[in-house]
Amino acid sequence: MRRRVLMLFTVAGLLLAGIGVFAAITAVDSNKNLDVLLEKTGPMRVAGQELYSAYLDQETGVRGYALSRAQKNLQPYEQGVAAEKQLLARIDELNATGGRADISADLERVRQLAEQWRADVAEPVIAAGTIDEAANDTRFNALRAGVDTLQADILALRDEAASAARRTSSVLVGLEIAAAVILVVVGGLMLWLLDRLVSRPIAELAGQVRRVAGGDYERRIVSAGSPELTSLAGDVDGMRRRIASELTEVREARTQVESANQQLELKAEELSRSNRDLEQFAYVASHDLQEPLRKVASFCQLLQRRYAGQLDERADQYIAFAVDGAQRMQRLINDLLAFSRVGRLTSEFTPVPLDRVLTEVKSQLEPRAGEDAEISWSGLPTVEGEEPLLTTLFVNLIGNSLKFRRPDVPPVVRVSAERDGDEWRINVRDNGIGIEKEFADKVFVIFQRLHPREAYDGTGIGLSIGKKIVEYHGGRIWLDLDVEEGTSIWFTMPAPA
Repeated sequence: MRRRVLMLFTVAGLLLAGIGVFAAITAVDSNKNLDVLLEKTGPMRVAGQELYSAYLDQETGVRGYALSRAQKNLQPYEQGVAAEKQLLARIDELNATGGRADISADLERVRQLAEQWRADVAEPVIAAGTIDEAANDTRFNALRAGVDTLQADILALRDEAASAARRTSSVLVGLEIAAAVILVVVGGLMLWLLDRLVSRPIAELAGQVRRVAGGDYERRIVSAGSPELTSLAGDVDGMRRRIASELTEVREARTQVESANQQLELKAEELSRSNRDLEQFAYVASHDLQEPLRKVASFCQLLQRRYAGQLDERADQYIAFAVDGAQRMQRLINDLLAFSRVGRLTSEFTPVPLDRVLTEVKSQLEPRAGEDAEISWSGLPTVEGEEPLLTTLFVNLIGNSLKFRRPDVPPVVRVSAERDGDEWRINVRDNGIGIEKEFADKVFVIFQRLHPREAYDGTGIGLSIGKKIVEYHGGRIWLDLDVEEGTSIWFTMPAPA
């Protein structure tokens, strides 16, 4: 298509360029003819008329002088002679460039006839005071005939220039018509090419594409237009084949997704049943198991108080084991209940100032902390969440810092926060015994203890509850392994928009 259009415009351009060059040459010739008409023949004819008048003035002055012998009557003669010289020079100048040889010859003849008339008639009259009428008539008539011949030749030059100007004008009109015809032909050919190679093929191609878009994905897309449209149709058909292939894969994937959704629904039902079982277990643990456990613990404590020292040492040891086991069982059940309730018994998130939370936490931990402990915080933000859960989170984190203190070293716990994009990074740092790097992944696992129960009490579920609370609020928690002393735990909370 591009090659055909380029060839058409090249041919049209060459033709128009040729017409333009010929028109320029014709225009130059026309301008020359117009210059001859306006700048030469017109002034030459006017000068010829004035030359005729100058000769009449000379002849009138000579006759007047012959009759009156008055010197003033020679003024027309003298003025006519002066005008004659100027007019002859003017005509000769105008005829010098692009003029005719016969006009030059006429000028020379008129000049000679005028000199003869003056020599044979005017000068004798001026000298003798009498005029020879016969000689005057002969010489002046010859001079008048010479001027007429000069005017006739000037008129012939004008007619010739006018004819040439009309011819060049006709040629220019013909060239304009030819250029218009070429433009019309080129425009018609362009419309024909566009209709045959572009418009109709594009309409056909669009119709095929619409049918494919309507669902006929197996229909082959072809085009009989220009090579570019044929190539485009091939590309579109390739895209159709890829779409059809991918659509087949999508349909297969949809079938698999539907099957997976059915399985997920089954799993969801199973999970729902499991959650109901867990809720039932939590209810049983909080009610049914607690009552007999309390009885066991109470009676073991009664045995310990009433029969302490009355039985042998081994019996006292067994009773102590039973009391300790019952108490630990109660703590485990309570911790499990607390872990299961995180994210299950929920309320709406509200703005929670962490400064207020830390004040409450410090008040709760005051008996455990002692007088030498230092708990401080600064720059804490207000976050969206559940205040009781966030209080539990900080109680567990700061409680661990107080529990795992170094002997004979007052515990120091500092809580700080920093903004990181669309979340807050909150740090709880202490100067305690710290956590070894190899246990970094285990500290947040439920019931994972790093120390024996004889050294530190507890069930090992505190950090697990903290991790679940952080994740419930949309954050994450991790152990900072780069600190050299104590423990540093980071967790994130989404920042309110």
